[in-house]
Amino acid sequence: MDVIVRPTPKLNGEIGALSSKNYTTRYLLVAALAEGTSTIYYPAHSEDSDAMRRCIQDLGAVIEEDEEKAVITGFGKSPRDVKELNVGNAGAVLRFLMGVTALSKEVTFVNTYPDSLGKRPHDDLIETLGQLGVEVEHNEGRLPITIRGGHPKGGQLTVSGEVSSQYLSALLFLTPLLAEDSEITVTGDLKSKVVIGQTLEVLEQAGITIDAAEDYTFFRVPGGQSYEAKTYTVQGDYPGSAAVLAAAAVTQSDVTIRNLSEDSKQGERAIIDVLRKMEVPLTHENGNVHVEGNGTLKALEFDGDAATDAVLAMVAAAVFAEGTSRFYNVENLRYKECDRIADYLNELRKAGANVEERQAEIIVHGRPEGVEGGVEINAHYDHRVIMALTVVGLRAQQPIRIKDAHHVAKSYPQYFDHVRALGADVEWVK
Repeated sequence: MDVIVRPTPKLNGEIGALSSKNYTTRYLLVAALAEGTSTIYYPAHSEDSDAMRRCIQDLGAVIEEDEEKAVITGFGKSPRDVKELNVGNAGAVLRFLMGVTALSKEVTFVNTYPDSLGKRPHDDLIETLGQLGVEVEHNEGRLPITIRGGHPKGGQLTVSGEVSSQYLSALLFLTPLLAEDSEITVTGDLKSKVVIGQTLEVLEQAGITIDAAEDYTFFRVPGGQSYEAKTYTVQGDYPGSAAVLAAAAVTQSDVTIRNLSEDSKQGERAIIDVLRKMEVPLTHENGNVHVEGNGTLKALEFDGDAATDAVLAMVAAAVFAEGTSRFYNVENLRYKECDRIADYLNELRKAGANVEERQAEIIVHGRPEGVEGGVEINAHYDHRVIMALTVVGLRAQQPIRIKDAHHVAKSYPQYFDHVRALGADVEWVK
């Protein structure tokens, strides 16, 4: 389904932040890898987290869930034999489970999104799985991918960090379960280091010991470890909230989002600092972010690798800022559900934004007077693009129509319900 976003001068109200998708998928996985029963309070429900639920159940985990919590009985080091796994369009779920299914005899990950996840490369992880003695059959590094494992062996491993940190996370989930100790050396410029911090945080909570170099280029992982059954509480999601905060920043607003911890390790927490630098009036106290936007923003420069999943929302806000903004060190955006630099900027131009593309940069020449709109926009099946384009639509002079906007459910199924509750003029259309 498509959505029509009409100009909306004012937003007002209060919502609770969605539960974090990144933490939910990690907690679901470590619970599945534990012997015994774990409890996860306030897990996210989205296409990505539901893909992890579905796959760990296929591998033998038992999940009982109510509105408040998920209770999971894990399969430990012995996933059930299963011929196929379907991760949908969830790249992180695919990569994490490519590591875990090295413990299985043979599993094929099917390709159900050939125009999105099916186009994304996984060569770097495939190469490292080979170092573990795992045979991987693949389509030039892409889905469908068959993992033939059963007896992976630890030792001296190298993995590239140039394209995605998810490859490294996959190894960090797997290697503690191997009989041998492992040493992992990361080559190249590791992307999204802050997300590795989240992985390590969850592993430590699950009773796993890993010795990590301060710059995350080297890891010592003792073998023979076991995941412990624990109780976890999922914090509020900054990546999804970034788009709502950007929407409040570009309009006349009085908006509060609850459940966003000030001391969160989510890199996308940087959206708060970015909006402050853009001189957006806001406070952040007791887990509540309160924005009293006046629609006036100042340009800035920002290292986007620190907050990958909030960059598109930041760019949307910068479209209306006074001056020229630069978001640098963002090449890894090209390897997401779509090319989040080329594809996104093409759609922004259709709406009337003045933006420039570099290989690893996004340049935004702000238009404080707003953009023309009045166009149909292709969201490229990408949830982050959909949310960010909605922000632009609120300040366009004419409505914009976002194609296939239902793909927002990949991470934030309630997104349009939430922005509508704040007063945004959005409408679903077929």
